[in-house]
Parts: sequence; structure tokens; C-alpha cells
Amino acid sequence: MKRQDFSTYPVMIVDDETDALALLESFLYHEGFQKVLAFDDSLTALENFKKEEVALVVIDLRMPKLHGRDLLEEFSKLKPYVPVIVVTAESHIDTAIDCMKTGAVDYLTKPISINRFIASVRRALELRILNEDIMSLDKTAASDSQLTVPNIPSFITQDQEMISILRYAEVVAKSRQPVLISGETGVGKELVARAVHTLSGQKGGFVSINIAGLDDQMFSDTLFGHRRGAFTGALGDREGLIMKAANGTIFLDEIGDMNMSSQIKLLRLLQENEYYPLGSDTPMRSNARLVVATNRNLRQCMNDGKFRKDLYYRLCTHQVTIPPLRKRTGDIPLLFEHYLRIAEKAMGKGRLSYRKELTDFLVTYDFPGNVRELQSIVHDFVSRTETSWLATPLLKKIMAREQLPSGESNTTSNDELEPDVNGICFPSFPTLKYAESVLIDKALELAKNNQGTAAGLLGITRQALNNRLRRNKANGSD
Repeated sequence: MKRQDFSTYPVMIVDDETDALALLESFLYHEGFQKVLAFDDSLTALENFKKEEVALVVIDLRMPKLHGRDLLEEFSKLKPYVPVIVVTAESHIDTAIDCMKTGAVDYLTKPISINRFIASVRRALELRILNEDIMSLDKTAASDSQLTVPNIPSFITQDQEMISILRYAEVVAKSRQPVLISGETGVGKELVARAVHTLSGQKGGFVSINIAGLDDQMFSDTLFGHRRGAFTGALGDREGLIMKAANGTIFLDEIGDMNMSSQIKLLRLLQENEYYPLGSDTPMRSNARLVVATNRNLRQCMNDGKFRKDLYYRLCTHQVTIPPLRKRTGDIPLLFEHYLRIAEKAMGKGRLSYRKELTDFLVTYDFPGNVRELQSIVHDFVSRTETSWLATPLLKKIMAREQLPSGESNTTSNDELEPDVNGICFPSFPTLKYAESVLIDKALELAKNNQGTAAGLLGITRQALNNRLRRNKANGSD
């Protein structure tokens, strides 16, 4: 990735200790920055910040007149687009977390090396530029109702929310900051991770690891490697996958299942770009881009004490949340056609045909397993089809296996009852006539007014549905 020139960007430093102020100022001038605004008084710095445009601010915490925490809050309110780095002698985790929550993009403890400081400054300025690109993207999305899909061959979508997500991924791919991808199982989190890697233009490879179920030693050995004799059976040195991802992307799937000891090691990798192979006292440098994914709510895991707060705030700089397939039903016919052609070729079958009512029926299904479940259903469907025609009754039979058996329920008491997956609920126990009317209306809605498909959902014939519709209309309940 080409190194960007930030030399003309104005940087503000605020620290009441003149020696520390002069040291940070010399670091920046040594790196080539041409305009550094240095202040040893927090109130004077605040007044200057209101009048002058700066690209980045570096502040100390313990200062007279206005504490650095209060100064950070004021900066964030006045110009939230200006990144702030906190550099302080306070090394308490809670203080660091509080600063990150208030708006700081990084938290460095004194004494710091010039390499660590300049790397943090460069990351913060890259983030500033990315945020400007994202704001521009949001304005474009607001004015353009038909967004174009980024050139990502692995993605098949016409959903506008999904297209917006991919365009956001296209922007953040330029960054070196971590990307956190969230979504239900099967929505395509790894596809988005691969898209970020592809769009980044990095020369290295894409290395994927599912870390669910890995204990700390297995995690460390897999990611960081080991030295000979590190443990029983370690007969020689072994590179970790982080080394194989050099100049590329390392993708950690199921990050929400990582144990606490491994979280500490990952945090060090993010903070210092360093890691220790098992059995080694010599740190190794890493330049791999980190992308992580989870089907859990990481913020909830953090609040429950199962995920480190400082790690969460390091990971959430760029966040992508992929909607479930049931929220983008317009993609279902496209994906069905895509997986159908793949299955035809894999099984050596000729081109198969189907009526539109088949995809209309698919759209009514909830797909708890999302795109991965749709792919499995299509392959099973094709394997069971013995003619050149895909029959809707066979598809219904296959998909019926995915439903809960009759009489089973995932609720345990009346207090826990919720609307079902299709959003049907009643404020009180309904009459049979009212329930029938609601079910018919809902079936027609899901089937996009295709009466044949709606009748199939209701378990009656199309003629029976027509009779009920005529009767309801005659009774004035339509």
C-alpha cells in the first residue's frame, strides 16, 4: 500500500509539561510534519481549536485549568471529525476505555517510542481521510436511490442496504485499521472480509481462521507459531498464520468466542503490531491487516464481562453489519438462480427450468441459516430432481424438514410468547373468523398476492382460498 504524505497536515499538541511537549513536537518535525501547534495551556489550546482548523490533536490528561478528559470531550463536541490521540502517564485500563468511549482514536502511555507515536499519528490521519470519504458516500447514498454495486465478483445483490454496505467496505478497505463484521450465521461475513482484502489492493494473501473452541495455547500456536522445544512435540520452528498473512489480511472468524488470555495477546498485536511465538522472548513484527467477524453481540459480551472493553474499542473502528436474508428478500431469486446453475454443473445435469411461483414460495421462507441454508436447499433440490423441470411441491417437501415438527415450540411459557418469524401476533385470543382473515392476508402479503403460493402456505387448495376470499368480501371483512 502506498505511503501517504501527511507532511502538510497541521497537528496540535497539548501538554503542560514543556519537556514532553518539546519531545512530541520534535518527533513530528523529524517525520516531516511542517505545521505543529504546541500548547502548554489547555484553555489556550481550546480557544485556538475553535478558531483554527487542524487535522489531528494530541493531548495529555493530567493538566491544570482544564483536565485532558474534559478537553477531549470539548474537542469531540466542537469538531467530532478531528481525531484525538491521548498520550499520558496514566496506564489504568478504565481510563483508557473512558477516553476511547469519549472519542479518542488512540491511547498511548508514556514513555513512548517515536515509532509507536508516529504510527498512531499516521493511523489517526488515515482515519480522518476515511471518515471524510464515508461522509461523502452517505451524501451520495441520500441523493441517489439506485446505487451502483462495487465491482466485487463474489457478491450477488440488488438490495440497496447491502449495496451501501459494500460501498462502505470499499472505502474502509483503504484503511489499516481493523474491520469488525457482524451478522447471523450464514449471511456471508467471510465474503465481506475477502471483499475488504480484494479492494485494499494489498499484495499479500488472505488467511482465514475460525477461532471458536481454540484454547489459549492452540490460538497462540495457530496464529503466532512456535519455537522448537516450546512444548512437548514441538520438534522444530513453525511459522504462525500471522506470518503467512504478511502484506495481506488475517481474518479471525467467531471473535466473540475468544477466551480472555487470547484476547490480551490480540490486544498487544493491535496496539504494538508485535507478537511472541510460543517459546520465544523475541517479539516479531506484523504488517497484516486484521478483519474479524462474529455472530454475537460484542457490546453485550463486553457488558457481561466476557469480552475485554479495551479490545472491543480497538476493533470497532470500522463496523459492518450484514442484514439477514429475510431482510433482503429481493436477493433470494438472484441467489437461487446463481446456486441452481452451480448445482447443475456440479451434478452434470442439463439446464433446469422452473415457474416464478417457485421463487415466490422461497421468498416466504424465513431462512434462519441465511444464504448458506439457501445454497444447501438448492443443491438438495437439484440432486432430487429427475427431470428437466423443478417442481414446487418437491421444494416444499425439502423445506418442510427445516421447520419445527408439529406441536413443538421454542417458547416455554405464556410470558415468553413473541410474534413468530413472519410477524403475526394477536393482542388477545382471536376468534376463528378473525384469525382466518389475518392468516389469509399475511399469506397473500408473503406470496406477493400469488394465490397459488398463498394457498400452499395455508395448506389449502387454490380453489378453497378463492372461496374464502369471496366469502370474506361478501361479509365485508376484506
